[in-house]
Amino acid sequence: MKGTYQKTVVILPGLCDSSARLGVPNTFSLFMDIAAEHAQHLGIGAADLGKRGLFWLTVRTKVRFYRRPAMMEETELSTWPEQPERLRCCRDYRLCKGDELLAEGRTEWAILDTAAGTLCPAKDIYPPELVIPEDTVAIPPFSRIGDDFSDGKTLGEYVVRSTDIDLGGHMNNAAYIRACAGAFSCREWQEPEITGAEAVFRAPCFEGDRLVLQKRSGEGALDLRASLPEGKTVFLMRLVRH
Repeated sequence: MKGTYQKTVVILPGLCDSSARLGVPNTFSLFMDIAAEHAQHLGIGAADLGKRGLFWLTVRTKVRFYRRPAMMEETELSTWPEQPERLRCCRDYRLCKGDELLAEGRTEWAILDTAAGTLCPAKDIYPPELVIPEDTVAIPPFSRIGDDFSDGKTLGEYVVRSTDIDLGGHMNNAAYIRACAGAFSCREWQEPEITGAEAVFRAPCFEGDRLVLQKRSGEGALDLRASLPEGKTVFLMRLVRH
């Protein structure tokens, strides 16, 4: 069984931001979507795991941009799993146009036993006949993003809406990223150019939850935090700019 899944993706208007290029939040959605497609082909999609009382849980994800493609460009998107560890597994992504590398990404996943609320071993999740590629994307390891924002600036609040909720009943991963992106103006979001983005998912949020959004500059990047009013961190994000 082939370990790499590939498809042609046209950058349609719904994937673009105000610059008429593939948006940063949309890139995360694009990668998550092709991961879901591939998992279904492997027999371990959301519906398959749901029958076993299991659920894919995104721990953290990272994207590196070389050039964000413009509206209506035709690209090739591919994904493949890495060798799983005991409780977690990673999946890589690559977006290209011909020989030009446009973006790369990696997501770390875990598998949740929905009844017990505990993580299940990931080492046996893939079909035994699956040939896992040795190829890996050329992006740095995941960062350690601290959640002390006492020296940061509050951007405002975001109320989790019904349109943010996914099949798991909680806020969709990409919705966190869209919420943080919406706290900035179009100009702030575009200048200077974003070359990398990383997200860490700490805790689930539900419809009606109020999130406090904060930002903090440092280490050559802009860090963002979403927390509940009582102070619990639910989401962290790091933007690296050119």
